[in-house]
Amino acid sequence: MSHPTQHYMLPHTVTVTPCQPPGAMGVTAGLWLPRRNCRGNPNCLVGIGEHAWLGEIDENSFHNIDDPNCERRKKNAFVGLTNLGATCYVNTFLQMWFLNLELRQALYLCPSACGDGVPKDADYEPQTICEHLQYLFALLQNSKRRYIDPSGFVKALGLDTGQQQDAQEFSKLFMSLLEDTLSKQKNPDVRNIVQKQFCGEYAYVTVCNQCGRESKLVSKFYELELNIQGHKQLTDCITEFLKEEKLEGDNRYFCETCQSKQNATRKIRLLSLPCTLNLQLMRFVFDRQTGHKKKLNTYIGFSELLDMEPFMEQKNGVYVYELSAVLIHRGVSAYSGHYIAHVKDPQTGEWYKFNDEDIEKMEGKKLQLGIEEDLAEPSKSQTRKPKCGKGTHCSRNAYMLVYRLQAREKSLTVQVPAFLQELVERDNCKFEEWCNEMAEMRKQSVARGKIKHEEVKELYQRLPAEAGSPYDFISLEWLQKWLDESTPPKPIDNTACLCSHGKLHPDKISLMKRISEYVADFFYRRYGGGPRLNVKALCKDCVVERCRILRLKNQLNEDYKTVTNLLKMTVKGNDGFWVGKASLRSWRQLALEQLNEQDEDAEHSNGKMNGNAQNKDESNEEKREEEEELNFNEDIVCPHGDLCISENERRVVSKEAWEKLKQYFPKAPEFPNYKECCSQCKILEREGEENEALHKMMASEQKTSLQNLFHDKCRPCLGSWPQETDELYIVSQFFVEEWRKFVRRPTRCSPVSSIANSVLLCPHGGLMFTFASMTKEDSKHIALIWPSEWERIQKLFVVDHVIKITRTQAAGAGPESARYASEPQLCPECREGLLCQQQRDLREYTQATIYIHKVVDNKKVMKDAAPELNVSSSEAEEEREENKPEGEQDPDFNQVEMKNPVRFLDFCIILLNQHDGITTLLLCISLAAEKCLKLPFEWSKPHQCWVWRD
Repeated sequence: MSHPTQHYMLPHTVTVTPCQPPGAMGVTAGLWLPRRNCRGNPNCLVGIGEHAWLGEIDENSFHNIDDPNCERRKKNAFVGLTNLGATCYVNTFLQMWFLNLELRQALYLCPSACGDGVPKDADYEPQTICEHLQYLFALLQNSKRRYIDPSGFVKALGLDTGQQQDAQEFSKLFMSLLEDTLSKQKNPDVRNIVQKQFCGEYAYVTVCNQCGRESKLVSKFYELELNIQGHKQLTDCITEFLKEEKLEGDNRYFCETCQSKQNATRKIRLLSLPCTLNLQLMRFVFDRQTGHKKKLNTYIGFSELLDMEPFMEQKNGVYVYELSAVLIHRGVSAYSGHYIAHVKDPQTGEWYKFNDEDIEKMEGKKLQLGIEEDLAEPSKSQTRKPKCGKGTHCSRNAYMLVYRLQAREKSLTVQVPAFLQELVERDNCKFEEWCNEMAEMRKQSVARGKIKHEEVKELYQRLPAEAGSPYDFISLEWLQKWLDESTPPKPIDNTACLCSHGKLHPDKISLMKRISEYVADFFYRRYGGGPRLNVKALCKDCVVERCRILRLKNQLNEDYKTVTNLLKMTVKGNDGFWVGKASLRSWRQLALEQLNEQDEDAEHSNGKMNGNAQNKDESNEEKREEEEELNFNEDIVCPHGDLCISENERRVVSKEAWEKLKQYFPKAPEFPNYKECCSQCKILEREGEENEALHKMMASEQKTSLQNLFHDKCRPCLGSWPQETDELYIVSQFFVEEWRKFVRRPTRCSPVSSIANSVLLCPHGGLMFTFASMTKEDSKHIALIWPSEWERIQKLFVVDHVIKITRTQAAGAGPESARYASEPQLCPECREGLLCQQQRDLREYTQATIYIHKVVDNKKVMKDAAPELNVSSSEAEEEREENKPEGEQDPDFNQVEMKNPVRFLDFCIILLNQHDGITTLLLCISLAAEKCLKLPFEWSKPHQCWVWRD
């Protein structure tokens, strides 16, 4: 005879055959082995995360620390600059200026605030902009890091790292700032370096057509701003820059010789050129139609050698320049994108691409822009890239070209001063310390990982509980975390699997695993926690209760069939009982829920479930709410506790069927079929019918009296005052709307008995609206009433305040001489307060609906703004897409037909700031598509941030 313990071990699935792990004794080679864990089998210990620990493991898996040597500068390589958010445009200029050896040498000659000595303070930081630039150039020259952080220099300039500035404007402002800073130096080589390197001269020459007088205005320049619109070659842009301009008509020139305005010509003459010639290509221009900047994606051709002699006033100089840098803007918008720089090393003649932290050396000694143009160019561009000859290039993204005199000295060697070199050495020491620290951390992590590897392999082999030996149940979730290297295990927590008796719940066995006592002892010694669940933790009481519930459910299935057959029988005489149809349809489900609640009550009986009394209270509260929702046969109980009067909601069942139902719902209300309905409900029903008839009659009378007001026909208008009357009355538009609802549905809506015109008046009793506003924006708040209608309204409704507008007009005078007066009169103070409050409500709100509309009518705009939305694979598909009706062209609208469907646009609008009438919103969009905001404000073209002023 079997032991009783074995019977309640069966629900706990303790006797289920365990799955054999790979490599287990007795497993035949080639035999199928499970890959997934059997969650219903507590003895299955396969597929819980052990595969990561079996066999050999790569040492790199024991740590998540990158090799610090990857951050080390390679031999003969340049140093990159960290992008601080939106500072890529600054990085391109810094790299270009760093490779200007003359500028770098002059900056090194600037004396430090500490003199020639080295600051003793280990945390010393440069103070002035010049010192920051010195230190930055020294790091770019001799740092051991692969890239450095320019945040000190950027902070000294006061730049916002999160907002991309105009790169061309930044170049001008910084050159002006640098020139002003260096002009205070005593050394002339330092003081005049900006003028020598970047400053040239041109003259505005104006010639009078009448007398031939020529006037000149000499001016300095640091770059030439060239218009590229309508041009294909750089030389064409320079020619247009120097082109003669006619001054005629309103733009005539005042000639001092003629002492009058005369037709004249004006042009620019180049007088002298600097060693470094900066040519700004005006790609970002102002669009008058949109009121914002836009980018011109025009291809411009330029050569590596530029002869400026044909453009000079004096032809006897050396004016042959060679290309030294090309600054690129990647992106279709003038307000976003990425900046990179192609700069030539003046010492080796090799070209490098500077892209923030990453620096790439070009193959050979030639400039290569083809890859950059392909990356930045939108798909299916309408403009083809022109062919370039030898020694020439073309770009649609270059916004600045830098040329250097070909005859300049190339053997210049720049040495870092001693005080700067000491600062660089300090930074290099910090870098070496960091590298050593990271290497040691990697080493320690690997050592710990190897120890755990061997430990896990040994424990996993001893994890299964052998037959007849002591065992423990442990949380599967904890066991998986123990095998997961990325999540260090916490103390063992088995409380979630306890029943109300403090033992292992049979239904929670899928959350547990049965392991050997030896491994369990090891786990509890090292990690702690509990409670421990051994063979004595199997709950006999829960098994007995579970068997009882199963028997009741089986009996319920039999009784359900019996009741179904009994309901088919016809009930004769007074032997039947009233049962709600809704209860009858769901009585089986209600009985099952009662059985489940009994099971839950048993679990919560001693309040020990998970040790949380608050959870118990919450579950009891939820239970009470469910009981209030529906109890058997309460759907035919009226509010007075008696039988409801509606026979459509109930039916008669036989006595035998009711007795079966009563077994499951002993507290259900009982109504024999001879019982009378609730007398109070009958009285209320008769009163309701009388009220409905009264409301119908009232609505019909009011509709007949105010026919035009109900249908909104022949209504007076203040804008075109009717000639047949000099008086009009005003009521609240809210009253009219509520009254129309009642007239349309008198049995469903409450009757309107009074007119509350106080909502149109201020606390002082004055009118809140002017005559002009009532013809426009405030017309939605009022309804105009004819005098004849007003007489009938006063008989039908109670009016709290009479509001009237009177027209006075002199005899024989025209309509324009009419005057209008209101009773009561306008309250100016309250009117002004109302307007201020309306303006404040537009600016300050906590909840508002903001509508966003994606522009899809312009296909080119969509392609340029979001190339990833262009899923067509041929021009034919593109034509079919364009021929679709408006709205279906939106790829989010037409999800089904797309080959590569994109998800709906996700966006979030965040109120950033409100101050002094300026509101700033941030729009976060998941896809880079153009948007147009439909709001009661004038909004600029959406970019990252919008600002409007009141």
